[in-house]
Amino acid sequence: MILLNFTHPLSHTQLQQLQSMVTEPIERVIHIPVQFAHDRSFTEQVRELADAAGLLPEEWQGTPLLIIPPSLNFIAVTLIAELHGRMGYFPPIVRLRPVQDTLPPRYEVAEIINLQAVRDAARTRR
Repeated sequence: MILLNFTHPLSHTQLQQLQSMVTEPIERVIHIPVQFAHDRSFTEQVRELADAAGLLPEEWQGTPLLIIPPSLNFIAVTLIAELHGRMGYFPPIVRLRPVQDTLPPRYEVAEIINLQAVRDAARTRR
């Protein structure tokens, strides 16, 4: 499994938490920094962001991928649409949450959200 991380680098503890939630080993973590220019098209910048992962078409379509999306909502939803186009399905995403009463602020892995399962379930409510 490849983890595409579009947020801050993960700590060893966060990686351990994440590994305990998935059935396959996380063999590679690709950290892709996100810094967008507000005067440029987000669609274009998202395409560049996905390209920065350096994955081949076969990897997009055949390798199990796990995504930690960027926090800015406009970038995140546009990225998910781009990835769906490359992968052929919605990828699972990782949700991080703040650990209460910690200084400096720390984050832990809260859950993995299976977006494809969310989409499939929503189709039954049409």
